[in-house]
Amino acid sequence: MAASDSHTRSNSLPSKPHPLILQCNEHLSRFEASIAVTSSSSSSSFSHKLRDLQDLHETVEKLAQLSLTKEFLVQGSQENWVEKLLDGSLRLLDACTAAKDSLLHTKECAREVQSIMRRKRGGEVEVTIEVRKYLTSRKVVKKAISKALGNLKGSSNKCKLSPSHKGHHQNPELVSLFKDVEIVTLQILESLMSFIFASTQSKASNWSLVSKLIQNRRISCPQEGDENEFAKVDSALQAFVFHTTSKSENTEDLQNQLKNLELVIQDFVEVLETLFRRFIKTRVALLNIVNH
Repeated sequence: MAASDSHTRSNSLPSKPHPLILQCNEHLSRFEASIAVTSSSSSSSFSHKLRDLQDLHETVEKLAQLSLTKEFLVQGSQENWVEKLLDGSLRLLDACTAAKDSLLHTKECAREVQSIMRRKRGGEVEVTIEVRKYLTSRKVVKKAISKALGNLKGSSNKCKLSPSHKGHHQNPELVSLFKDVEIVTLQILESLMSFIFASTQSKASNWSLVSKLIQNRRISCPQEGDENEFAKVDSALQAFVFHTTSKSENTEDLQNQLKNLELVIQDFVEVLETLFRRFIKTRVALLNIVNH
C-alpha cells in the first residue's frame, strides 16, 4: 500500500514519522545526552546549548510549515491542547525576553564602569561611585530574574497536557514533540537566567520546574566550581568597593574581566535575538493555521 500517496488526505500523520519529526527527536536526544555527560554551567557550555537550541527551533519552524502539520492543527483547533501549544509559545517569548533584558541591562552598566576606568575621570572616587552603581544595577537585574523564574515555576502545570486530552487527539507524537521542545527550551532559558543571576547559593531550587516537567529526563544542577563571568565580576567589584583588594593594582584586571563579561553577554544576546525571531515565526505560523 502506498501510504505516502494519500497522506495529504489522511486525518492523521502517516505511521512513519516525517524526517523533520525525526530531526527534532534527534536534537532532543542530543540535549539529553549532553546533560547526562556533563553538569558544566560555564559560559561556553551555554553558548553551545543556545546554538543547538537554534538548530532545534529552525527544524520546528520548518515542521510548522508542513501541510501535514497544518491539516492536523486545523482539525484540532477546537481542542484544549492546541491552546496549550499557543500558550507555550508565549511562555517561550516571555522567558527569552527576560533573559535578554537582564543581559542588556548588565552590559550597559559594565560599559559605563569600563568607560570611567579608562578615562580615570575624578580618580579613584569616581570609579568607586560607578562601581557602586553597577552593583546596584545588578540587584535590579537579579530581582527581575527572580520574578521571571517565579513566573516559570508558577506556570509549570500549564506546560503539560491534561490527562483528559492526552488520548483524545490522533497524533500524540506530534503534540508531545511540540511540548518536549517547549520544556527543553524553557529549561535552558531558566538555567541561563540562573547563570546570569550568579548566586553563590545552591541553585538546586531553580531547577524545580525542569524536574517536574521533563519527568523521565534527568537534568543536572549547575556546579558551584564552574566558571561564571557574572559572579567573577560581581565578586571583584565588591572587593574593589570594600577595599579588600588594592585598587590601583587591580583596575587593569577589573577592566579585563569587564571586557570579557561584555563579550560573553554579546554572544548570548545575539543567539537569543535569533531564537526570539524563530519563536515569533513559529507562533505566527500556528496562529495562521488555527485561525484559517
